[in-house]
Amino acid sequence: MVSAEPPGSVGTAPEDAGPGVRRVAVASCIGTTIEFYDFFIYGTAAALVFPTVFFPALGATAGTVASFATFAVAFIARPVGAMLFGHFGDRIGRKKTLVSTLLLMGISTLLIGLLPGADTIGVAAPIILVLLRFAQGFAVGGEWAGATLLTAEYAPPGRRGLYAMFPQLGPAIAFALSSGTFLFTGMAFGDTNEAFLSYGWRIPFIFSIVLVGIGLYMRLAIKETPVFRAEMAAKEKSLLRDGDPAEKQTLPFLEVLRFQSREVLLAAGALAIMFAFFYMGTAYLTSYATTTLGYDRPFVLVVGIASSFVFGGAIVLSALYSDRVGRRRVIMVSCAFSIVWALALFPLLDSGSPVAFVIGMMVTLAIFGIAYGPCGALLPEMFATRYRYTGAGLGYNLAGVLGGAIPPLIAAPLAASFGSIAIGVMLAALGVLSLICTAGLVETRHRAL
Repeated sequence: MVSAEPPGSVGTAPEDAGPGVRRVAVASCIGTTIEFYDFFIYGTAAALVFPTVFFPALGATAGTVASFATFAVAFIARPVGAMLFGHFGDRIGRKKTLVSTLLLMGISTLLIGLLPGADTIGVAAPIILVLLRFAQGFAVGGEWAGATLLTAEYAPPGRRGLYAMFPQLGPAIAFALSSGTFLFTGMAFGDTNEAFLSYGWRIPFIFSIVLVGIGLYMRLAIKETPVFRAEMAAKEKSLLRDGDPAEKQTLPFLEVLRFQSREVLLAAGALAIMFAFFYMGTAYLTSYATTTLGYDRPFVLVVGIASSFVFGGAIVLSALYSDRVGRRRVIMVSCAFSIVWALALFPLLDSGSPVAFVIGMMVTLAIFGIAYGPCGALLPEMFATRYRYTGAGLGYNLAGVLGGAIPPLIAAPLAASFGSIAIGVMLAALGVLSLICTAGLVETRHRAL
């Protein structure tokens, strides 16, 4: 079923959608690739390096838990970033806000690469690490909604899933890049020797500043979206006619809560399992494979690179298919698969077969990709233009807290207390929650932005 337009939606397609949309799509893809590259190298380092560098006194298990606790901090920061950057994105524009998120992420990542370890500056090292990780999460909280809005608001009618797919491909490319850079530095320095632990792991973080420069150039070269320009023109005309500044003073965050809080909560619940599968696949399974299953790091990183192509392909196919059958139906398929796969994943991994690990990683990320492809169009379509940046960002990043922060953090204690099957039960429960919330959504693919 197709619902009526949410309050304040602009009911016409952008008149200049065609000429600039490909440039915007490429720029959005490059931007999200850089943002998520910075985000993922932290996850890889949290699994492979940080327990030794920043938490050496805690031992292997406690150090891993502490390392993933710092990983989870970013997800707490993401809704805060969504609110702040969403405010400016809805007030001053998508483009200017995205330049700010890119710079914040780049500087934070560079500083992590330059941060001395606990052996050098003691307890200050993990404290500073947490603050920089918070800044990373703060930046990503404002990044995703803006990048998807750029493409969704430029896209021609009937092809929004196609064009909103491009920023969604950023995480797939970024995961391949982050795994590849750690693979290269590990091979160059030897990932168990002193050189790698002291400075070899820092190279991916420092290298990211080069990518940030490229992304900044691309973002400065594109124009503000025609939908946002039309919304601003309508506001100016209304103010000139009515002379009432009340709407200008209303906070986008408060408008979202007033008009579409239900949509924010349903979006968060619907996408929770997507985040759980993604961060279990990209971060926790990397740690589980090296510490519990005993695979060497180069093998795990190569599997990560191969898996990124699989879930990138799933993103493309599901996004394209969502233009034909709808976003909601495709995401429900992903949720249904996730419930079954969650219960099968860890028994498969614990069989000890390297082939089983390859299958486990690839299928987990493919199921994630099936949901991730359509959500780039779904969330922008759910919210009115005047608070779309804030609404889409809140729904997406609250899902990140529920599915991305909690499961990787409690997975190790669950496995230690009840065995690895407990992780599967937790993921299956999240899958049921997401299926119910997705069923509560209405189809949006025919909505005009």
